[in-house]
Amino acid sequence: MWSDFLQQLKQLPPAGWNVLLALVAVLTGFIFKGVATLILHLYSKTNLNYSVFRSILGRLNKPLTFFLPLITLNLVLPLMELNKTQFNIINKITGILLIVSFSMVLVAVVKIFEDFLYHIYDLNKSDNLRERKIRTQIQFIRKLIISLIIVLAIGAVLLSFSSLRKIGTGLLTGVGISGIIVGLAAQRSLGNLLAGLQIAFTQPIRLDDVLVVEGEYGRVEEITMTYVVLSVWDQRRLILPINYFIEKPFQNWTRNTAEILGTVFLYLDYSAPFDEIKKEFNRLLEHTDLWDKRVSGMQITNSTESTVEIRFLISAANSGKAFDLRCYIRENIITFIQKNYPDALPAHRAIISYKDNLADAKAEKLPERLVSSNNQ
Repeated sequence: MWSDFLQQLKQLPPAGWNVLLALVAVLTGFIFKGVATLILHLYSKTNLNYSVFRSILGRLNKPLTFFLPLITLNLVLPLMELNKTQFNIINKITGILLIVSFSMVLVAVVKIFEDFLYHIYDLNKSDNLRERKIRTQIQFIRKLIISLIIVLAIGAVLLSFSSLRKIGTGLLTGVGISGIIVGLAAQRSLGNLLAGLQIAFTQPIRLDDVLVVEGEYGRVEEITMTYVVLSVWDQRRLILPINYFIEKPFQNWTRNTAEILGTVFLYLDYSAPFDEIKKEFNRLLEHTDLWDKRVSGMQITNSTESTVEIRFLISAANSGKAFDLRCYIRENIITFIQKNYPDALPAHRAIISYKDNLADAKAEKLPERLVSSNNQ
């Protein structure tokens, strides 16, 4: 039966034989890809939070859709009945497509490895300084490796053409002025690359760091090879060149630790009951989880002719909690004073006495009865 089937296949014209081989090769590649996908899909259900099989399935699904059929087609290419010109053309096209698809596979493998490291160094913890350090380095190295893969893939495609090889050789051995021009054009890009390397390993900033830059408060959302994205508190995005963080000063609130101190200032009358306010302040701190129990204090830090300045010093595990804690203390202390000691709120007073009015009247030689009637 099989021998008869093979005999019938051999009787096919060259074009039909070639098309049949191509279809079989592509179908075989899709079958391999489908089997691999099925196996990975079964194993990916073992862990709901993270699974390396789920990561492989998500990252390699599309690249393998192109790579496996192309590689099986490349394997059966010598079996096709083609003349030299046809073989060279088809072989060149499949070779270029294989380079492109293989580079896609390599990029996916890099991202799978990144997913694995991101799972190990999870940011979902209160003290994630070490994780943010490593993630910043991982992100930069990933982008650098992917850039190298893309450049090498483009180079491999171009070098597969003999004419382009000659052009490239001529450019490399040509007049030195072209090298100078390219060097000047690439100077800024090279500076950005070196700045990115410096930031990745010396780490003046890291992913998820809290920064104050150009008067804006936000978190580092993304670090690329050329720029940094700062997620501002009101959901805006501040985009800054990566050289900015090498050349200019900025505030990093999470450089060594996420813990931070915060202050609340109130301006009260001289008659304010400071002891009672301090007791209420301590009570409020004990009844909130926002305070990390490290630092607390109340001091009179300034005084003017009409008010005194009271500073409440507090500590929190991170800047977000510190902001919420400051609002919590401010709102509740003001409410406490309004309800219990309203006279302690700032007020402007004007004291007018009868004796002062009488003295002024005598100075102006006014009748005393007019002065008495004005004070009634």
